[in-house]
Amino acid sequence: MSQETTYLELSEVDGAHKFYEVIVDNATLTVRYGRIGDQGQVKASAYPDNARARAAAAKKIGEKVRKGYAPAVPGVRQKRTVSRRQIVSTRSTARTAPVLWRYDSGAPAFGIFVDGQHCMVGNEHGVITTLDHHAQVRSQVRLPDGVKCIVADDAWIYAGCDDGNVYDLSGKVPRVAYAIAPEIDIYWLDIHDGVLGVSDADGGITAVDHEDEFLWRRPGRGRSAWMVRCDDDAIYHGHSQGVTGYEWRTGSELWHTSTGSVLFGWQEHGSVFAGTSSREVVRLSKSGRRERTYLCDAPVFSCATAEGGEYVFAGDSQSSIYCFDAAGTRLWKLGTGCGSAYSMQYHDDRLYVVTTGGHLACIDASEPAIRAAQAGNVPEVRDVKAPRQAPQPVQPTIVEVTSDSGAGVVVQCLDDRGRLRIQVLSDGYRRDWSVQFPKGIREPGARYLVTEVRESSRGGYYRAYGDIRRLR
Repeated sequence: MSQETTYLELSEVDGAHKFYEVIVDNATLTVRYGRIGDQGQVKASAYPDNARARAAAAKKIGEKVRKGYAPAVPGVRQKRTVSRRQIVSTRSTARTAPVLWRYDSGAPAFGIFVDGQHCMVGNEHGVITTLDHHAQVRSQVRLPDGVKCIVADDAWIYAGCDDGNVYDLSGKVPRVAYAIAPEIDIYWLDIHDGVLGVSDADGGITAVDHEDEFLWRRPGRGRSAWMVRCDDDAIYHGHSQGVTGYEWRTGSELWHTSTGSVLFGWQEHGSVFAGTSSREVVRLSKSGRRERTYLCDAPVFSCATAEGGEYVFAGDSQSSIYCFDAAGTRLWKLGTGCGSAYSMQYHDDRLYVVTTGGHLACIDASEPAIRAAQAGNVPEVRDVKAPRQAPQPVQPTIVEVTSDSGAGVVVQCLDDRGRLRIQVLSDGYRRDWSVQFPKGIREPGARYLVTEVRESSRGGYYRAYGDIRRLR
């Protein structure tokens, strides 16, 4: 029986630019979808016979046509460019910081994550490298497009990608945890207890729940929204007009505070910090009250704090980094020696920065090291090169198959009135709770073996953690 293919596109001048392809091959229905010009995501489903597969395909095509999709020829429309932050970086005039080591990732880097075990950097080529604190490369993975940011949510680590997806990095293979609408040009994201906040190029703000379904979307008060931070109560959104707080469930505006145009954001338990084009890091209470200002000498492109806000760090567009005490007094200013800091994180007397030059640099931020650097005495930098062989892009929809259900938790995919839900089958778990689980590998009736299933902090659902294999 011949294969039947239907290819549709939806392309608007200032909006959606995406495709949807449906292929029926005997009793198998394959759907491929994503941004025009990308490979997109692929989902295959088996049906009892060709007639049922064709009926399911017709239903999917009809739904898309009603939303404005139309038949098209693949390759005629071209991929739209993704927004990149452009900094004309100049060399800092300050003395050089005490850089202990720097890893050359090979492309400008936004994404950074540091904890007690490892350091991660994600660059514009989509490569995420994991190193230990001695700069030994432990692993690499390559996402389909540039990495915008890397964020932690409890035990989970996620990477926002320029292909419009958010990948869960907790297993051996990255999985698509959230598929953001292709028309949204992601600038930044944050996740708290499974709720995703997304800020975008147009200044909009979007909240997505643990099932990858929109809670709400707002146009925002400004444009170029480079800041979003989430906690138990609110989503904090930084854009060209300042910072706005939204209630996370409904999206109702809680407050708005004007600042300079926000270029980066950070948060502590009781405060949010906005790095601005007006050369300031502004500290706000989580009710929107301006608490403190930390003045730099150039636009601020990144900021971070020591735990509890004891120290506030900033990186400017001229390759300098700063440290302030909690009261706002500038303690020091030093040069990175490897470009302007796109992002930064402080951990255990070390300041880690990722830069316009593509480096992940580890800076000794202890008082003795800083005093020595201010006097012109810095350690010899250890330069670390990326592995010669770059990793191949991941294939997040491919799932290993196993027959051993002994080591892990068994879950099953069920069709709940047209929506595929995941339920725990193993003993000791609630059957009426759903499981946060990658959508791209869900198949009705399939059973999977997951390393762990953990209750969410807010309760009411579980979250899959670690490796996922399909059970025979």
